Amino acid sequence: MKSNVRQALLDAFKHADGEYISGEKLAQTIGCSRTAIWKHIEELKKDGFQVEAVRKKGYRLVTPSNKLSEDEIYLGLQTETIGRSVYFYESVSSTQKIAKEYAMNGANHGTLIVADEQTEGRGRMVRKWHSPKGTGIWASFILRPDIQLQHAPQLTLLTAVAVVLAIKDVTNIIPEIKWPNDILINGRKVCGILTELQAEEDRIQSVIIGIGINVNQSTENFSDDIQMIATSLKIELEQTVNRTEIIQKLCYYLEQLLNLYISEGFPPIKRLWETYAISIGKQITARTLKGTFEGLALGINDEGVLLLKQANGEIIEILSADIEIK
Repeated sequence: MKSNVRQALLDAFKHADGEYISGEKLAQTIGCSRTAIWKHIEELKKDGFQVEAVRKKGYRLVTPSNKLSEDEIYLGLQTETIGRSVYFYESVSSTQKIAKEYAMNGANHGTLIVADEQTEGRGRMVRKWHSPKGTGIWASFILRPDIQLQHAPQLTLLTAVAVVLAIKDVTNIIPEIKWPNDILINGRKVCGILTELQAEEDRIQSVIIGIGINVNQSTENFSDDIQMIATSLKIELEQTVNRTEIIQKLCYYLEQLLNLYISEGFPPIKRLWETYAISIGKQITARTLKGTFEGLALGINDEGVLLLKQANGEIIEILSADIEIK
């Protein structure tokens, strides 16, 4: 995580909106020496940022570095809490593991863990999630919502909507949601969401939401066994996508939807989710730990549970399952 001086410097450049700021003004605003300002600007340059220095005018941030980093993510954030504390790693076993450690050590609500590569990425039911270096978004959010324990699964559906809106905003592609946690484009998976709960008795300590988005993989980056079921934003758009922009928009929509959820409850989130859901009104097969069920997917109830109408007319609730759309 960046130092307070560096964070304040990035904030100053952000608010300057491309205009010059004198070293003296920066020093006064941030509360440090002009030498400290110069040192931090030199560090920004080393990290790929283009900073102009003009005598009697000051400094101006010309272009971002286009490199996935804490500074890049922070510079374009439009949030108050989500992503304001961000930790970036070149390579980790799993961002979920790192996020759990931070959560146990008191990390703030909205803390974001991002990695350029995961060596032990996983999805639901301990399935492996391929997370190659420099291609995707491998991230985990630490949330500390003031909600009842039984409502925690609703956050998976909320996150799915945030992912859809972020991708739509940056690429103009409109993904679809497959209950409970898959994001699809043209029927192929582009994102998975893994929600894990840390709780004591009936009180939520934290909710760790892991998100894996295939951004800049080419077809050959996927193994033969998943090429027909997986895709990336680059494959669908036929051009490279800026991962930092996706992360920033994801933070923005996650915060907006969380605020809506806290103030108005799950119903407005449910309506948004249903807008992008692919399985509603379809015949599906639901494979659960209790068995396999077939029927018509009616939608979700106010708890986020899938409602399945069987051939005999009985409506059953599906809490967790692998869904196959017929």
